[in-house]
Parts: sequence; structure tokens; C-alpha cells
Amino acid sequence: MGRVKFCIAGSETEIAPETTAKAMVHEAHISPKHALEVCRAIKGKKVEDAEAYLEAVLEKRVAIPFKRHKKKVAHRKGLKNWYAGRYPVKASEEILKLIRNAKANAEYKGLESEAMKIWHVSTKKGRTIKGAMPRAFGRTTPKNTDTVTIEMVLKEGGS
Repeated sequence: MGRVKFCIAGSETEIAPETTAKAMVHEAHISPKHALEVCRAIKGKKVEDAEAYLEAVLEKRVAIPFKRHKKKVAHRKGLKNWYAGRYPVKASEEILKLIRNAKANAEYKGLESEAMKIWHVSTKKGRTIKGAMPRAFGRTTPKNTDTVTIEMVLKEGGS
């Protein structure tokens, strides 16, 4: 597999290496839809707040609001200004690991981890792992596994 680059690196807003820390997870075996909704929920939060939020999701105390992939999603109590929500435990666990990895990268660079905010987080489609499920009369049905690449950039300060 070729090297995966950060998608924000080519845009107008360049990453200043002296005030930011980056982390990326390649081809995580989680749902792309769940990863998108979790990333949307934590973008712009402070690192400690995002960690506490995802730990509450893992304990199923707080729901993630599902804004794009909300078809046939039940209403959840406690969501601000939204009705549909779920508890994506597997995706929250992977993204929590990614937050802690980016936080450790910031501490290694000498940045204050308490002052860090999630400035950029995005998901990309990874490769699809092919699989097959045998059926009756010698037929098969595809049973593929989607993977997701998640990238995160933490920035020091309020902006």
C-alpha cells in the first residue's frame, strides 16, 4: 500500500509545525459512518473534553448525535439540539486511542497538552477487505469489510 498523506496539507491553511501535533490511524476496522459522526462530534473540542466525552460514550452515558446517517436511528435523551443518536463503541475506542496518540506527540514536541484543541479531524475510506459467505447450491455472497483512515491535527491555543 502506498503512503497516505494528510488531506489538510495541500489546502490553503498550512499546518504550522511549531504549534501543532498530528496523528493518523491507517485502515481501522470500524464503520465509516460511525467514524464520520464521532469525528464530527469531537471537532473543535479541547483534548481533555474530547477524551471525557468519548469515555462517556464507551460507558453508554452520552450518545453521539447522528446528523448525516440518521435513517431509522432512535431518539436519545440528553442530545443538545438534535434527536437521533447512537453509542458507537468500537469507533469511539479507536478515535480515543488516536486522540491519546496525538496528545503524546504534542507532549514529545514540548507543547502543552492542556492547551491543545482538536483543530482538524477527518476520515477517509480505506481499502475494502474482500470476503465471501457460502450459500446453498454452490453460490456465494460477498461479505466485505470496510476500513477507515482517520487523521487528526491538534493545535495549541484558542484559534
